[in-house]
Amino acid sequence: MILESTLLNLLKKIPEVKQGHKVVLGIDGLSRSGKTTIVRNIEQLIEDKEICVLHIDDYIVERKRRYNTGNEEWFEYYHLQWDVEWLKEHLFRRLKSSHELQLLTYNNEDDTHSLNTIKLPDTCLILIEGVFLQRKEWSNYFDYMIFVDCGRKERFKRERVETQNNLVKFETRYWKAEEYYMETVSPIESADLLIKN
Repeated sequence: MILESTLLNLLKKIPEVKQGHKVVLGIDGLSRSGKTTIVRNIEQLIEDKEICVLHIDDYIVERKRRYNTGNEEWFEYYHLQWDVEWLKEHLFRRLKSSHELQLLTYNNEDDTHSLNTIKLPDTCLILIEGVFLQRKEWSNYFDYMIFVDCGRKERFKRERVETQNNLVKFETRYWKAEEYYMETVSPIESADLLIKN
């Protein structure tokens, strides 16, 4: 668990949000590393700034585009789970220049999307959390990047029991994609700050 004092020190390292500007902060890390919890804690600690939080998993594609595509499962997870180019054009490129974003938000219950409007104040800290944020298509759009590092055993223990029972899916889909990301992108070395969780 991240201590409040650690988070306060972290916040001192983030670029200052000046009047009329936006700062984009990435919280990168593998599944169940603690990214969402850190974002929640940052939100609670920052009281003097407007904050906009985006979770990259809200923008995945429908199942038919990421399962049973004929590709290996890890490839589907890393390359097809999100429409990387669409998000680059409609989310990342517009973060600093737009007052609002029109984003297709995924509904897991019925495997559909709805178009949602996200308001972006002129002066705000934009927190984006998710896996694989430092992929080459997106990495240049962040002002500051944090990588939350947590070992595989600990992350796996945080999964629900019924999820843990499907070990093959982790071995063929999630863990292989994570290994690919760690080997080809080197997110720990590329991040501005590393948090061990």
